[in-house]
Order: sequence, then C-alpha cells, then structure tokens
Amino acid sequence: MKLTLRVWRQKNADADGAMSTYEVDGISRDMSFLEMLDTLNEELILKGDDPVAFDHDCREGICGACSLVINGDAHGPERTTTCQLHMRSFEDGDTIDIEPWRAAAFPVVKDLVVDRSAFDRIIQSGGYISAPTGAAPEAHATPVPKPEADSAFEHAECIGCGACVAACPNGSAMLFTSAKVNHLNVLPQGAPERETRVLDMVTQMDAEGFGGCTLTGECATACPKGIPLPSIAAMNKEWLRATRKVSRA
Repeated sequence: MKLTLRVWRQKNADADGAMSTYEVDGISRDMSFLEMLDTLNEELILKGDDPVAFDHDCREGICGACSLVINGDAHGPERTTTCQLHMRSFEDGDTIDIEPWRAAAFPVVKDLVVDRSAFDRIIQSGGYISAPTGAAPEAHATPVPKPEADSAFEHAECIGCGACVAACPNGSAMLFTSAKVNHLNVLPQGAPERETRVLDMVTQMDAEGFGGCTLTGECATACPKGIPLPSIAAMNKEWLRATRKVSRA
C-alpha cells in the first residue's frame, strides 16, 4: 500500500503546530497503525529528519497509551485502540490525517503526544479504598452479588486512554470519571469512601478544566472498551446523593 500521511507536528506546548505531509510506500495491510508509523519514522531518521513523537507502550490494547485522532475519529475508524487498528481498515492511495487528542486539559507535549496527567490527578483524588495492606484477603470473605460484580468489572475495563475526552464536543471527562467512581462505589469494599469519592473526583475533574457533559453520547461511541453512557447517569445519582447527605450533616 502507498499512503499519504498528514501528520500534526508541534515542537512543544508553547510552539505553533501544523500538518506535515509524508508519503509512505510498501505498507502491509497486516501492519498495525503504530507499525506503519514506525516505518515512517525509520524513513525520517534515515533522512536525518526528526521522527514523529507518539505515545505507545503495550501495543496490546491494554494500557491505553496510544492516543491518536485518525481522520477525525478517536483511535480511527474501528472501535478499538490505535495499536490494535490495522492497515487493512484503509485502502491503497488513501490520505490519512493524524492528530493528537484535542482538549484544553490535555496539552500537547510534542507532535502527537499529549499530557494526560489530569486523569492521574482525578484518580488520586478518590480512586482508592481504605483497605489495610498485606496479604490478599480470602476471595469469599466479602460476598458480592453478581449484578454488582458485573457492573464493577464493566467499569473497571476503562483503560484511561482519553478517547472519550477527544471525541466529546465539550472535551468532557465524565465517562472516564464515572467509570472510576462506579467501579468502586458498587462494591462493599468501596463503601467507606462512597460519598467523598464522587465529590472529590468530580471536583478534581472540574478543576482540571474539562468541559461540561451534554450527553451527546460521542464518548461512549468512541470508547474502545465499551463503557456505557448510563455510567454517567449512575455517577450523577451518586453525586446528588452525596451532596444531599453532606448538606444535611
């Protein structure tokens, strides 16, 4: 396959960025999208040019590090992570636009790399339980009903990639935050911090500069792990419950 790539190049957060055009040839349809970018970078290095900076780690759809907007879609045309997107999703001769996540809370570090540490700070504000350290407890020590266990597992699938923010017209992080809140709030182990967790994490989310949620649903559509849109409604109920409890105290 021969492709034309229009790639966002930006030296740092303070510099102006622009799209640069590159031609790549000999691309196998079985290559992953990141392998295709590796091929581009090998060619750039051989020419003495600066390679394109992009995030990656496990390349197995687990870590959430790969984060690209491809032809206007977070992670590209398939509902998967960028590292699991293969070039067979494109046609020979295609022109592909490749950009970083676009959100005020995700400043560009270089080229296609953005700083997603805002997600880390949201988790640090309340995404934990007050369990003593030591050996793992006996699995049956705290019975968990299956519906609650299924819900916890569903929300725990969130890999924090940021596709929900990139896809949202408002740059909202509600789907990510709701996944982290609901994951713990539905379990008995998360009960001691149930109210403070949702209040603190939503407060931190707002402080990071993410936009407001208008329930357009683009976040759930772009999520490679299928976190459902009702997750946001469940978190809103938790937030209202906690707010009322605090106001009565």
